Amino acid sequence: MNKFLILSSLTLAVAFSSSAEIKTVKDHFKDDFLIGAAIPVRHVNGLDPKADSIVSLHFNSIVAENCMKNGEIQPKEGEFFWDDADKFVKYGEDRNMAIIGHALVWHSQLAPWFPKDKDGNDVSPEVLKQRMKDHIYAVVGRYKGKIKGWDVVNEAIEDDGSYRKSPFYRILGEEYIPLAFQYAHEADPDAELYINDFSMFKPGKREAYVKIVNDLKKRGLRIDGIGMQSHIGMDYPEMYEYEKSIIDFAGTGCNVMITELDMSALPTVQMSADVGSMFRMKPEERREAMKKFNVYPDGLPEDVSKEWNDRMAQVLALYKKHADKISRVTWWGTTDGMSWKNGFPIPGRTDYPLLFDRQYNMKPFMQKELEN
Repeated sequence: MNKFLILSSLTLAVAFSSSAEIKTVKDHFKDDFLIGAAIPVRHVNGLDPKADSIVSLHFNSIVAENCMKNGEIQPKEGEFFWDDADKFVKYGEDRNMAIIGHALVWHSQLAPWFPKDKDGNDVSPEVLKQRMKDHIYAVVGRYKGKIKGWDVVNEAIEDDGSYRKSPFYRILGEEYIPLAFQYAHEADPDAELYINDFSMFKPGKREAYVKIVNDLKKRGLRIDGIGMQSHIGMDYPEMYEYEKSIIDFAGTGCNVMITELDMSALPTVQMSADVGSMFRMKPEERREAMKKFNVYPDGLPEDVSKEWNDRMAQVLALYKKHADKISRVTWWGTTDGMSWKNGFPIPGRTDYPLLFDRQYNMKPFMQKELEN
């Protein structure tokens, strides 16, 4: 993005502020942790200038929402699509942001060819290892020195602590995780490396990741951070379990990162971020679920909005309490209107999960925080 567009974004930011002296979120937390957002391609392409003004003004870190995922960046073997990822990286560089790459090894949004041979059967362990290595070397190598850190392995463990039966696990077993970290470190020895998952407040998952991280360290492999995806709700997680995970993960010697923060304001359908669930729902089930769970299609009632803001203030207080352990807090989006939660797990729902509302206004809990 050129200098004119950057200045235009900042001008818009000033226009949307009621104060001549703008208090920014990133400055408020500069001694605590990085503040970031996941941004989509349309944002990078300048199609949402109001959201751009928010990100440019209030955040000092960005993560790629989709453009660096396997199926997006290597849809066919050996054929890489770099355009969107290149623009994303340049966007962050132009704003002097900490740029986070997401995600190198993930079973979802995986190119269909990646774990299969020409006949549709699983490839051999040797072939999958080579494909993993080639993909990681290509992606990490292209952005060497530009990316602060990578989500190397994403969503490897089930809520009960067992390994997810992904193609990587099915073909390579537990060894795929150490291999992924080995290849990523070889491709860029200076980049930070993270492991990332949802429902990290659940005891089984917490215990599994503590073991995995400690085992990686014992093997001499680099791992810098544990990403706690925080797709949370009004009734989960219990703060005790959430806090225990922050403490236990920090006990491994890794930084703790709140990586995909949003909080649904709607009645809970499911606690996990298992995106496959929405595709398994039958049409009649969707219709009934919409009646029951899409309760605020035209805006949040005042009492519900207050409840949401009060709970988010509690969550933020927890992050501040453990700022010595948390290195980054990243929202999964900028404004309510762009959130993936609007269609999850029931397509068509209207939700209100992010830091800024559909009119690009900052939510009250953060306004109060900036006043302190």
